[in-house]
Amino acid sequence: MRQRLLNKSAPDPVEAFKKHGADFVVADNLEDLVAKMNALTDEPLLDPAGIRRQIQARDLQLANPFSKDAQIQGIRNARKSLSDRLGRTAAPHRILDPDAGPLIGVKLHILTRKTLGGIQTDLSSRAIGLDGQPIPGLYAAGEVAGFGGGGGVHGYNALEGTFLGGCIFSGRAAGRALAQAL
Repeated sequence: MRQRLLNKSAPDPVEAFKKHGADFVVADNLEDLVAKMNALTDEPLLDPAGIRRQIQARDLQLANPFSKDAQIQGIRNARKSLSDRLGRTAAPHRILDPDAGPLIGVKLHILTRKTLGGIQTDLSSRAIGLDGQPIPGLYAAGEVAGFGGGGGVHGYNALEGTFLGGCIFSGRAAGRALAQAL
């Protein structure tokens, strides 16, 4: 831990990503960072002036001791504990502070891990339309039918990994109803 406190470089895994990560870019100033980020896409998606305005607005909140910015409040609250302040939570600083650099950008690849429900069904797993009637031939089972935390068979506080039973149960209901309809 002593080395981490004295060493200003990032932890080894972060340094490895900075050097070798295909989706990581590093720059000393915002304009270069945005240009490198835009080079990772088929067309430029980021506007340097817009990004600068957003970051400057955030940096202004850092100077405000009564800031309502949830992220800044979270950092300040976490640093109230001595152990977190020394070993886990970095001191807040302005993103555009030249002494805090370099700037690191990461291209995110967004995907969906869960739907948490959304399609209403009847007890036969038939999808219900906006008129409250079953949609002929359309069935929904598993997480799309609400077993991903929407108060399914395990309730609203279901633990991760407990959805399989609800998925199997609703899939079985859908299969039986479809077989009967055929």
